[in-house]
Amino acid sequence: MQRDPLPAGQHDHTFGTDTRTAGERRTWWVIALTASMMAVEIAAGLAFGSMALLADGWHMGTHAAALSVTAFAYVFARRHAGDRRFSFGTGKVGALGGFASAVGLAVVALLVFGESALRLAAPTAIRFDEAILVACVGLAVNLVCALLLHEHHHHDDGHDHEHDHATVGGEHRDLNLRGAYLHVLADALTSVLAIAALTAGKFLGWSWMDPMMGVVGSLVIARWSWGLLRDTGRVLLDAEIDAQRVDAIRAEIEAATADRVTDLHLWRVGPRHLAAIVAVVSRAPRPPAHYKRLLARHADLAHITVEVHGEATAADRPAA
Repeated sequence: MQRDPLPAGQHDHTFGTDTRTAGERRTWWVIALTASMMAVEIAAGLAFGSMALLADGWHMGTHAAALSVTAFAYVFARRHAGDRRFSFGTGKVGALGGFASAVGLAVVALLVFGESALRLAAPTAIRFDEAILVACVGLAVNLVCALLLHEHHHHDDGHDHEHDHATVGGEHRDLNLRGAYLHVLADALTSVLAIAALTAGKFLGWSWMDPMMGVVGSLVIARWSWGLLRDTGRVLLDAEIDAQRVDAIRAEIEAATADRVTDLHLWRVGPRHLAAIVAVVSRAPRPPAHYKRLLARHADLAHITVEVHGEATAADRPAA
C-alpha cells in the first residue's frame, strides 16, 4: 500500500516491520511440518523406548515453539507498527520473543539431560527397527524445512550485499529468519545423531549409545539456547553494534568536516535498520542536514539525529 509522504521533519518509525515478508510465510510452513514430526517422534520414542528419538522429538518441539514465538513476533510487530507507544517502532519485538524462547530452550535442555542420565543408569529395551524408521522420517522433514528457509535466507544475504556495500559483520540480516534457519540445521544434526545411536545399538549392541546421544542432543539445545540469549540480549540492551562500525562512522564524519564527533550512539530498530544519535562540535557549524548527507551512503541508517555545537575560538573566549 502506497503511503502518503510525511510532513517535513517527521519520521516513519515502521522500519520494515509493517509488511508480511516471504520469510514469515515460510516460517509458518516450517512450524506446521516441525510440530507434526515432533508429535510423531515423541510418541515413537515413548513407545519404542528410544531416548535419542525422544530427545530429538523434544528438540523439534523446542524448535516449533521457538519458531511459533518468532512468527507471533512478526504478526505483533506488523499489527503494531504504527502504534505511537513504541517510540522507535516494533523492531525489537522479534528479539524479545527470541529471548523468551531461549529461556524455554534452556529448561528443556535440562529436562532431556536429566532423563538421558536416568536412562544411562537404568537402561530400557529399545525397538530399534521402528525407532530408526521414525528417526529417518524426522531427518527428511528437517531437510525439507531447511530447504524452505534456505532460499529466502540466502536471498536476503545477496540482497543486502547488492544494495548496501557498507554492511559490517552481517548486521543487516533478519535475526529471526537466520535463527530459524540455523535452528532447523541443528534439528537435522540431532536426527543424524539419533539414527547413528540407534544403528550402533542394533548392529553393535551398544544400547548405551542411545541415551548418550540424548545427552549430546541436550547439549546441542543448551548451546543454541545460549547463543540465542546472547544475540537477542545484545539487541535488547543496544549492545549489538560492532565498535568498528561506530569508529568508522565517527572517522567518516571527522575526515569530511574536520569537526569533532563528541558523542555517537547506534542501535537496532529493525531487521535492516539502525538509528543514530550524533553530537558534533565545530568551529564553523553547519546545519544537521549537512551531516546527515555525509551518512547517506549507509542505507541501514534509517533514523539519524544530529546535534551541532559551536566550538569557542581564542577570540571568542573571555579575557582572563
